[in-house]
Amino acid sequence: MHPAAASDVTRLLHAWSGGDRAALDQLFPVVYRELHRHAERFMRGQSSDHTLQATALVHEAYLKLAGGDAVDWKSRAHFYGVAAKAMRSILVDHARAQRAAKRGGGVAAVTLADAEDSSAQPVEVLDLDEALQKLAELDPRKSRLVELRWFGGLSIEEAAEVLDVSTATAKREWRTARAWLRRELEPDSG
Repeated sequence: MHPAAASDVTRLLHAWSGGDRAALDQLFPVVYRELHRHAERFMRGQSSDHTLQATALVHEAYLKLAGGDAVDWKSRAHFYGVAAKAMRSILVDHARAQRAAKRGGGVAAVTLADAEDSSAQPVEVLDLDEALQKLAELDPRKSRLVELRWFGGLSIEEAAEVLDVSTATAKREWRTARAWLRRELEPDSG
């Protein structure tokens, strides 16, 4: 995101936090492109018959953010962190509905692959969500880091900002969290 646009986002978030509903209307076009890019990245890993499209995911997440309780937005990174949580919730709810509709079958698989490692095996969104809940019991920050990176598409640097840790700490915890999740999600580890 262009530096001027990033400062616009922060300014509009502060105005929205202060009760300026017009700021919300101005914010959507500014953040839409980046949210859509994150949603498209996620949807590329889905099967071609997935019924939720990137645009619908962005719109649902934005409606959830705009219609929810007032938030004291700290920064652009804070906003994208909350957006990641909203997207995770929507994706998990969608996967649950699909599972219920198909009586246990057909839930889309996802991977924990990223730019550094494309060898991750596919897992179901619901299995990933369950594993993240277990990880949150052991280490909430690592669970949140995975949520920010995977569901929200944040870079290590952006996730570190949201979590208020150094980039080095975020990198180290990202490697540890992914290793833990791989072990947890292996088919033989049941």
